[in-house]
Amino acid sequence: MHDMLVRLMDLPEISKEEKELLEKEGIVFKRPIPPEKSIVVDWVGKHFSTNWADETEAAFTALPVNCFIAQREQEILGFACFESTAKNFFGPTGVLPSERGKNLGKILLVKSLLALKEMGYAYAIIGGVGPASYYEKTVGATII
Repeated sequence: MHDMLVRLMDLPEISKEEKELLEKEGIVFKRPIPPEKSIVVDWVGKHFSTNWADETEAAFTALPVNCFIAQREQEILGFACFESTAKNFFGPTGVLPSERGKNLGKILLVKSLLALKEMGYAYAIIGGVGPASYYEKTVGATII
């Protein structure tokens, strides 16, 4: 697996896609709050891995939490963490298989990268990527 570098000044616009998902499917994107920690961490552990759940738990040590979730009503559909266990790193991230192909992952990715930009970074690292072509196409990331 490779790490990738992404320039945070050239991120794609996602507001239209986010609005469409809200209107058509009732999907909202938000940063969870500390009282939701066990819900989010348990969900990540159940649907992905214990290691990712541990990294997600670490994201809750920051305020605001260094994580975004996508949810429909009370059901979590996807998550993305950033700067959870290493400065200026994006990940882990995941979307339920049943919800893939709707741009949830893209919106979670861009919202996380925008949060890193707001923290003062000009570039971010996407660590240990599997689908390098996805990150290259979506946010212009390059393998380092």
